Amino acid sequence: MNPFELLSSKIDERIQNTEASLSSGSAKDYAEYRELCGVIRGLRSALMECQDLAARYKELKPIVTGK
Repeated sequence: MNPFELLSSKIDERIQNTEASLSSGSAKDYAEYRELCGVIRGLRSALMECQDLAARYKELKPIVTGK
């Protein structure tokens, strides 16, 4: 597992935990609900970037390392 895949895994875990928290009714009010939704949105954006980097890393690794 490369560093990007490891980071993606951790981000995905945070998304799942935040979604579980949100679905269990942890938000005390609408403002907190919106904040948690924003956290999830940001984490999903970061996850997409990490997945893109992981794909590029796999493509470029043979060129950079010669393997």
